[in-house]
Amino acid sequence: MAMILQGSIVGVLLLLLMLLLILLLILLACKPWRFFSSLSSPSRALKVGDLERPLVLDDANAHGQSNESTRSNDLEGACGQNEGLLHSPRMHDLVYKQRLPSASLQLNEGDSVVLNSDPIEDLSVGQTIRFLSLTERLAEVQTHVRQEDQNPNLKNDLLQDLAPKAIADQRSCLSLEVISGPSCGLRCSVQPTSASRLPLTLGRVSSDLLLKDSEVSGKHAMINWNADKNKWELVDMGSLNGTFLNSQLISHPDSGSRHRGDPVELSSGDIITLGTTSNVHVHVTSKSECQTPFGIGIASDPMAFRRGGKKLAMEDVCYYQWPLPGIPQFGVFGICDGHGGVAAAKSASKMLPEKVASILSDSLIRERVLSQCDASDVLRVAFYQTEANMNNYYEGCAATVLLVWADSNENLFAQCANVGDSACFMNVDGKQIKMTEDHRVSSYSERLRLNETGVPLRDGETRLYGLNLARMLGDKFLKQQEPRFSSEPYISEAIHINQESGAFALLASDGFWDVISLKKAAQLVTQAKERYFEEGGNISEKVANFLLSEAKTLRTKDNTSILFLEFDRKFRISCKVDS
Repeated sequence: MAMILQGSIVGVLLLLLMLLLILLLILLACKPWRFFSSLSSPSRALKVGDLERPLVLDDANAHGQSNESTRSNDLEGACGQNEGLLHSPRMHDLVYKQRLPSASLQLNEGDSVVLNSDPIEDLSVGQTIRFLSLTERLAEVQTHVRQEDQNPNLKNDLLQDLAPKAIADQRSCLSLEVISGPSCGLRCSVQPTSASRLPLTLGRVSSDLLLKDSEVSGKHAMINWNADKNKWELVDMGSLNGTFLNSQLISHPDSGSRHRGDPVELSSGDIITLGTTSNVHVHVTSKSECQTPFGIGIASDPMAFRRGGKKLAMEDVCYYQWPLPGIPQFGVFGICDGHGGVAAAKSASKMLPEKVASILSDSLIRERVLSQCDASDVLRVAFYQTEANMNNYYEGCAATVLLVWADSNENLFAQCANVGDSACFMNVDGKQIKMTEDHRVSSYSERLRLNETGVPLRDGETRLYGLNLARMLGDKFLKQQEPRFSSEPYISEAIHINQESGAFALLASDGFWDVISLKKAAQLVTQAKERYFEEGGNISEKVANFLLSEAKTLRTKDNTSILFLEFDRKFRISCKVDS
């Protein structure tokens, strides 16, 4: 009897244990607690006024984990049109924002909305989501502006951080001009905002820049705008004879494969060579450069050692900016002639206008230049800062900069600074005024300076460490070895330009001056102006190309670049930019 009772108790216990186990499994399967967790979590509740605010991470390191396409879509709806123009650096940390369709919600002020309870995968433990209001973003922009006022050197960096890409796109107009070959004189311009015209094609058949040259392929190359880098890029489209940028091949290494080459960034002053004879000059300008108070002409050719021979590597860079960004009455025109490569010339041609603009952004300095009609200090400091910021140890360049400005009465003035052997002269009231100094070791004035350093030159010595120049930008290694090398610029007197007297300025690299004297150049300019006056159009461009052809006829054996400015009022033209 006792054994029967004990067996019944064990059976009941086993039955209860099985029931408890079944109940536990049912609870695990149904998860009834999930109906209470979203109601008890205050961090998921948002008020109606907060729906249109972006969610921003405090941890700046998280922005690399966010998806780029999501980020751009969020930015479109996160703020109004005016707010979108204030591109705060903190917006790079945007990770997540859920937008709810207003038509499907009937909400009153003070109501709450519960977002989906799924966790945000981009968040890490310890990171906090916070709201970035318009007021906070405006305060950040004002802080950046105050910092810029205190330190003018921050100007360019802040412009890049605060200005949206749309503004940068509108300020970068690409202009192409064929400067040699069968289609010489052909021009084409395009802006990044002209999406229907991009990419811009160069070729012999159905191209935007149509070149009637048998050595050019039907679709030879194309140029497109890279919005991520804010740069124009050139791509060879698998041409037979190759595409060269500043005499450097950019085509696919296997020319027979007809594969496209890699994109290469373009800069103002670059020379694109298609085949062997068609050279295209690149000029990148601001859209604000709609009118200049004088004519501008640019011509350039790498030249060759012998007629019909292989072209030399192009190491010259021509550039100009009129007006300087944010400084409407000032402009810069220059030529950088590189040696050992083109890198130093490109660096200097980019930095010099930036440094001049940064210095003149100070209203007190600008007013002093206008009142005293003298920009010597501006040019001197710009050269010092450029030299200090260049990292070219084994490449250097000669540099000539002509600063032109207009006062409140529209009187024009010009002042020049240079190192090296690129030269500039002006013709004012029929008189030729040399605006530069020759800094070759063989020149009389430079030999005097070198002898005054305490280590005089030997008789017949015309080079230092293999260079015929004693002053240049860059070449940091040589300057460490030889203290007599210098980057101190020569600065001319400021010249008042009478716009009724046929005044002009001519800047040219040493390839031109090696075969043409100053007096001869003035005669050629007068001859060209008389020849082309009746034809109309951009006479300054025709004069520049005429001078270049004369240098080629005289068989110069060095890169030759010419920048011609015609100040006579009757030659004033507008720079028409295709939209």
